[in-house]
Amino acid sequence: MHIELTEMLRCPEPHAQEHLVLSTAEMLGRMVRKGVVGCPVCRKEYPIREGVVDFAGWGRPDAPTARTPPHPASPAPHPDYPQTLQALLDLSGPGGIVALVGTAARYAEGLAGLMGGVHFVGINPPRDLEELPVLSLVSATGVIPLRDAVARGVVVGRGAAGEPWLAEAHRVLLRGRRWVVESDAVTPPPGIVGLASGEGLFVGEKR
Repeated sequence: MHIELTEMLRCPEPHAQEHLVLSTAEMLGRMVRKGVVGCPVCRKEYPIREGVVDFAGWGRPDAPTARTPPHPASPAPHPDYPQTLQALLDLSGPGGIVALVGTAARYAEGLAGLMGGVHFVGINPPRDLEELPVLSLVSATGVIPLRDAVARGVVVGRGAAGEPWLAEAHRVLLRGRRWVVESDAVTPPPGIVGLASGEGLFVGEKR
């Protein structure tokens, strides 16, 4: 996990959102490999193991992580797929974060090569995916552990194209930014205006 992501994280418990507190035990550059993030409201602590922040255990250090299966649910995308996602996200300029839910986390490296200066956050990534300087990984159950309206863009992978992830993707997205889902058979939550649909993709914008 990139150390600067700490200020954008939230506790998954249903209470007021406060900044979490980070305690590091092992770092590699700006990436936290081992440590703990703690909630000042409910006092729960969530471990960081091998760079992955584990919110899925709800504070239990022995709980398994909620990582998605190691292989994509659909055939491998065409090599130019990151370019397609970049165009759909409609981002210009560096800075900020893009949330990638489920198997969509696989596209982080390709997107990073096209969108310099943007950091990617993989939520429940495939088990065989490892963190990168451009990619932080978190494991969660039912809640994207990011604060409201912090992401410049969101891509929801095919296997996560349902509730609660669609509503959560809307919650963490900044107004005026793109909401992309790897399914053209979804109903967007209130506040998302559809822009395009087809060929297995739905693109909306938060209004």
